[in-house]
Amino acid sequence: MSVHIGAEKGDIAEIVLLPGDPLRAEFAAKEFLDDAVCYNEVRGMLGYTGTWKGVRVSVQGTGMGIPSISIYVNELLRDYGCRTLLRIGSCGSCQESVALRDVVIAMSASTDSAHNRLRFAGMDYAPCADYHLFARACALAAERGLRFHAGNVLSSDTFYQDDPNAWKHWAGYGVLAVEMEANALYTLAARAGASALAICTVSDSLVNREQLSHRERQSSFREMIALALDTACGTTPDSAAGKSSGP
Repeated sequence: MSVHIGAEKGDIAEIVLLPGDPLRAEFAAKEFLDDAVCYNEVRGMLGYTGTWKGVRVSVQGTGMGIPSISIYVNELLRDYGCRTLLRIGSCGSCQESVALRDVVIAMSASTDSAHNRLRFAGMDYAPCADYHLFARACALAAERGLRFHAGNVLSSDTFYQDDPNAWKHWAGYGVLAVEMEANALYTLAARAGASALAICTVSDSLVNREQLSHRERQSSFREMIALALDTACGTTPDSAAGKSSGP
């Protein structure tokens, strides 16, 4: 066991999907994985291990923000030997061309957090995705005909900004969307020599203030979860649905 994950050695697969919401971890495990077993309930941050098309996979909730995901990623890498980590989450579009339900595949992750300034003694570090995971995700998304965008995202420390137009500065430099975790995930994976990628579904738009309902999010997230699983496992993308639709 680690401090925040109540699993034994061997309970967690080398491939781990990382949703922020622990209930999304439960949803992904039960809808997509075969023989899913819950290995963690510490602090309500659910974690499951099962198989996807014969490949062993875990799904671990991380909570919201850089401090929270950093705790879980550190322990997964250090204490459980995980080697391939994919964030599956939501994001807010900051480009007119990036619409609701679109998939954003994060090639790199900027941040307004100071966590890497502290780590690198005031210098800038540019964390990016693992190339092979990134290239495969883009290829699979294109094969499926998904509306997707690949590029830079912003991992923000602040969900509710005092300045409601702060996102526009980042948008002016080509940032596609705002989320809260990818920058830390990429940094920690790089330090450990592991592979990481963040794939997000656009759940709201900072440009026009549109947003998906809870029901619409669940339907759209299915495509993202299946894409992440096939990307991580190197399996054939024969279905974008979960077990209930018979992948």
